[in-house]
Amino acid sequence: MSDLFQAAGLTDEAPRPLADRLRPEKLEEVVGQDHLLGPEGPIGRMLAQGRLASLILWGPPGTGKTTIARLLAKRAGLEFEQLSAIFSGVKDLRAAFEKAEGLRSTGKGTLLFVDEIHRFNRAQQDGFLPFVERGVVTLVGATTENPSFELNGALLSRTQVMVLKRLDEAALAKLLARAEEHMGKPAPLTEDARAALMAMADGDGRYFLNLLEEVFAWNRSTPLDGAALMAALQKRAPAYDKDREEHYNLISAWHKATRGSDPDAALYWFARMLEGGEDPLFLARRMIRAASEDVGLADPTALMICNEAAAAYERLGSPEGELALAQAVIHLATAPKSNAAYKAFGAAKAAARETGSLMPPQHILNAPTKMMKSLGYGSGYEYDHEAEGQFSGQNYFPDGMERQTFYEPKGAGREGPIKEKLDQLAKLRRERAAKSKPE
Repeated sequence: MSDLFQAAGLTDEAPRPLADRLRPEKLEEVVGQDHLLGPEGPIGRMLAQGRLASLILWGPPGTGKTTIARLLAKRAGLEFEQLSAIFSGVKDLRAAFEKAEGLRSTGKGTLLFVDEIHRFNRAQQDGFLPFVERGVVTLVGATTENPSFELNGALLSRTQVMVLKRLDEAALAKLLARAEEHMGKPAPLTEDARAALMAMADGDGRYFLNLLEEVFAWNRSTPLDGAALMAALQKRAPAYDKDREEHYNLISAWHKATRGSDPDAALYWFARMLEGGEDPLFLARRMIRAASEDVGLADPTALMICNEAAAAYERLGSPEGELALAQAVIHLATAPKSNAAYKAFGAAKAAARETGSLMPPQHILNAPTKMMKSLGYGSGYEYDHEAEGQFSGQNYFPDGMERQTFYEPKGAGREGPIKEKLDQLAKLRRERAAKSKPE
């Protein structure tokens, strides 16, 4: 019987969800996390050496965090104590630590499992430190959020972060086989319906078993195909938290696919974010940024197209306006690439910080008054439109600062002619500088 149902005072005959009935009884039965639990995995090696460090289990919902914690306590011979950061406060923590202290005095250790540990505030997280350091508890925290952002550095330094993976097709297939064995009959699904059910689960084992339980409850004599299954079950939105790590992961994936000139992958991540409920205008803003950062002057039309796509979306809204954004995605991904403008701006900002308040050279200073003219402001300025080849080659950097080269076009797309022109002007500048030197 499940520990949870025992705690609730329920018997074996009480109705229990399929996911609970199939809960693994030993670590070897946990699916999809062999990279952690296998003989060569970090947890597997710990257990083989007869030790267990405090851990943070980081992974998506339905990947076995609670089950692993419970089975680790069982394997290590520790008392299992569970808290949820959503429902527990300082009083509950104090009681858990006092209980662990009492057990320790009798020679019994405690594994304290804290679900959603990231929801404890910084002060509460600090409260774990002395008990972890003294070995009063072996802490196993579970979180769906990036520990780097959500947990104290002091707590992270005393624990090891273990990253759990979404359950892949092979892991879900094992769960399906176990469910069919437990139910004593095959799931009434065709092969394409099985694949569709796995896709709907989106790597969440608990959700997969809940869907499967509903399928079994229909008591169908003939199998459902994929289309019928999709119609019968409401597909949930993909996991996507617009203000959490997933938001940054997916926009990063889109940006890198775009930079890598892969329109298919760029469209995929764009569609993933839309399906997850992302604000299309946020995506439009990122496109405008990419047009300058990654395409630049290799294709100056990219910036205009992205701006027009954003304007089209603002005018049409969803879903009609999304097509304009998709068009911009394809244009960005297929455009010639150059980050020369991006790098040039960064280098110019760095030079501006380093040189402080150096004045422009006197010959390019404005001279609106007679006094300023008498002081030499503007003296020696050559008007480029009237110079040979419309290029004077004068110095426009501050006196005392060597000439810098910030913008270095790579020659892709429209930057090809720009590069040729700048190379030519650099040659003329050197020649005219040489002529101006005194003999």
